[in-house]
Amino acid sequence: MRLSTDLQAFQTRIGHVFRRPDLLLRAVTHSSIGSATRPDNQRLEFLGDRVLGLSIAEALLASDRSATEGRISPRFNALVCQEACAEVAREIDLGAVLKLGRSEMLSGGRRKDAVLADAMEAVLAAVHLDAGFETARAMVLRLWGSRIALAEGLVHNPKSALQEWAQAHGLGLPVYAEVGRSGPDHAPLFTIEARLESGASARAEASGKKAAESAAAQILLKRLQEQTQ
Repeated sequence: MRLSTDLQAFQTRIGHVFRRPDLLLRAVTHSSIGSATRPDNQRLEFLGDRVLGLSIAEALLASDRSATEGRISPRFNALVCQEACAEVAREIDLGAVLKLGRSEMLSGGRRKDAVLADAMEAVLAAVHLDAGFETARAMVLRLWGSRIALAEGLVHNPKSALQEWAQAHGLGLPVYAEVGRSGPDHAPLFTIEARLESGASARAEASGKKAAESAAAQILLKRLQEQTQ
């Protein structure tokens, strides 16, 4: 089996040439276009989640041998969450090679956190099946490297931080409102607005309401901090 030009270039970006190209093709095939003769990446995503989890857990324990489980867990969650996986996927331009159904493509599937995160995990599983766990772990360490080193700083709750800022400045609690929704029912995109009593507000879009709220809080907090500097 010969891969398309875009998938050959993708192999270069991730630093792994597949002995079984069919695994890579499956990893980038979304359920919206999958069929009995064209398997999608859902089963690979399930396996890749475990490959990523074990790789990150080992890396965190090795990087801080004195940390308790209570300190390691938040770092782990920050590194394997949907948002983190989607960020890594964007860095290697995974969205550009995804195989999507027409409706998913038209609804912006190449940009959705959920779609990108699942495909990223599927790619890790494909590497694991193609060349073994050590190769897959090496890829995780390479792609997540800087994040692992700065894991403590990633343990951050934008909504809590915005609430603390508002209270410190004599304002009430931030309010979050859904102001838009798009995409198909099975994969909606939510637009959430974070607003303060002062009238300051910011909007963000994500595939989940909580993720959109956090993103909106982060945008608003950054804007407020810049204004007071």
